[in-house]
Formats: sequence, C-alpha cells, structure tokens
Amino acid sequence: MLNWLFEIIEERKNAPIESSYTTRLVEEGEDAILKKVGEEAMEVILAAKNQGNQRLIEEVADLLYHTLVLLAVRQIDPTDIEIELLHRHKAR
Repeated sequence: MLNWLFEIIEERKNAPIESSYTTRLVEEGEDAILKKVGEEAMEVILAAKNQGNQRLIEEVADLLYHTLVLLAVRQIDPTDIEIELLHRHKAR
C-alpha cells in the first residue's frame, strides 16, 4: 500500500495535475512539506493522548502520507527506509 501511494506521489511530482493536493505540496517546496510533517506529528501525539484509536489511525495515515511526499521530494525511495530498518534489526 505504501509503495503504491509513493508511486502516485512520484507521478504527481513528475506530471503535475493542477487540482492535486500532492502537486500543490510539491510545488510549495520542502519547507511547506516539513511544516506539514511537523503538524501531522503533533496531531498524532494529541490523538494518541485523548482522541481514540480511530482518530489516531487517521492522523498516522496523514503523517505517513506527508512523510512519503517529503521522501519523494528528496528523491529517497521508501525501500531505503526498509533497508535501514532491516540493518537495525540485524544489528540486534
């Protein structure tokens, strides 16, 4: 699912669609994306503290999406994150 979403984000980055939120984020640039990642991270914390599991699921989904947009802009494939996690697991 995350790889599929990343592919869509890459498509919007490489072939912008005017009405696309992803296209708008990419065009606004890295600082705007970082701001959204920070906002979503805070919303995850607030949801975890007192808004119930469904709200937490929604906010984590938002955080993952915005993080994938950041990775796309920085030209980092999610596979690189998976590899890093595997290295960390093997180090144990």
